[in-house]
Amino acid sequence: MITHCHIRPWHFIFYLVIITIFHISFVSAKPSNPLETAVLCKDQIPPPHIRNKILTSSDSITNASYDYGNIVHKIPSAVFYPSSITDIIELIEYSNNCSTPFSVAARGQGHSVRGQAMAYKGVVVEMASLSKKRSGIRVSWSSSSGFYADIGGDELWIDVLLAALKHGVTPVSWTDYLYLTVGGTLSNAGISGQSFLHGPQISNVLELDVITGKGELITCSKDDEPELFYAVLGGLGQFGIITRARIVMAKAPTRVKWVRLLYSNFSIYTKDQETLISSKVPNYVEGLLILNETIPDSWRSSFNSSSNQEKITLLLREHRLLYAIELVKYYDDQDVHRVNKEFEMLLKEMNFFRSLNFSADVSYFDFLARVPRLDVLSTPQSPTHPWLNLFVPKSRIHDFNDGVLVNLIPKIDTELIIFYPFNRDKWDSRMSAVTPDENIFYTLGLLHSSSPNETKIYDKVNNEILRFCLKNNIKIKQYLPHYKSREDWIKHYGSKWNDFQEMKAKFDPRLILSPGQRIFN
Repeated sequence: MITHCHIRPWHFIFYLVIITIFHISFVSAKPSNPLETAVLCKDQIPPPHIRNKILTSSDSITNASYDYGNIVHKIPSAVFYPSSITDIIELIEYSNNCSTPFSVAARGQGHSVRGQAMAYKGVVVEMASLSKKRSGIRVSWSSSSGFYADIGGDELWIDVLLAALKHGVTPVSWTDYLYLTVGGTLSNAGISGQSFLHGPQISNVLELDVITGKGELITCSKDDEPELFYAVLGGLGQFGIITRARIVMAKAPTRVKWVRLLYSNFSIYTKDQETLISSKVPNYVEGLLILNETIPDSWRSSFNSSSNQEKITLLLREHRLLYAIELVKYYDDQDVHRVNKEFEMLLKEMNFFRSLNFSADVSYFDFLARVPRLDVLSTPQSPTHPWLNLFVPKSRIHDFNDGVLVNLIPKIDTELIIFYPFNRDKWDSRMSAVTPDENIFYTLGLLHSSSPNETKIYDKVNNEILRFCLKNNIKIKQYLPHYKSREDWIKHYGSKWNDFQEMKAKFDPRLILSPGQRIFN
């Protein structure tokens, strides 16, 4: 039986509104024609093969205008989603063929903090688009190099770890956070607690494939095309986009013995850190500062207990500032007794608070992947991260402690502060990365997190720290640098500046790449 449905006038209006909304949503969801909304080049149109990969949809533009820092927001003209290395080459060639080239910035996971991967009125290349199209991690062995892995520049270090462990091997140098791209960290340096022993990640690269600012794909190493090889490592993306890196591998351990040692005396703390980085026992050494009773959850969940928390609270009331060393030894299951004995002997030489015992025994994977994934949220209300990362020469760390760690940093509530040393002889001076000119230098990482309306408060303290160092002639270097003037960049690179300029002129003469660093643009 058929029943008749009587449609009243207001029903009809309701249905019409719904259909209209659906139509508008459908139309707006489709990528717009790049030539309609973004004029990248007045005298050229994009090659047919890449034309439909240059998008100007609002979602694409918005995502490319944000990063983890959520402080700088630069709107590109378009976002490029490559499916192959050839696509990126064609995009850069297209820019070079324009009378006025447009800028190009490679974006990995968007974890820069000051807009370094943005391209104002240019094109942002979403490198993650490559990973969807190809398998970019291959582990191999040769008699000359031993184990190594060829890895796409767009691949994440967490995926490198997973792939390498299947073969029983591992990279030897890491970052503390693994959800970063290989190309991204190698463009900076890539530092963590293993760097004192193996150097930064850039010290463990055998070969690179790089697309230069001329649109040339070049394979380079210390023996072939060495100028480009050394320039790109730590080169902040100025000379080329890394599409493949051959990384040194070693036999992977299975377990990690992990302890934290607490100090109130800065001199003893740094002396013990320097003893550790000259020792052959630990595989990882980092340092932390503890300023208040709200110790980060990562501290509590890994090591702490309520009784230890009470002891720390009492110590903080007495000393205001505590220092911690995080110390790790890798081992295999059959070596547990030997490792315990080595640790026992080593800790006897240390001068920490022996009444506090922080230790853990975890798998190698769980240790390296201890920091969970941090998403980049594309909203104005998301937290900001006005970070400051410095390299401090050993000869001035006591002045730095008195002026900065004791007097300036306590002005703000900072989630995580790291402070630990490196051996400079593990860094290759031919690479673009710069460090203080001393055998040992420390890294300070102020990993601030704030609400957007508090960002200026943190930046004010950051600037006070920089002014203190300038006034007292403490020759710091910024890591993940952010400068506002050409003069500051020249000072940053020092004796390397002329070579840096020459390499830019040679490999990116039209200043196309990485405008967000604000070095040449």
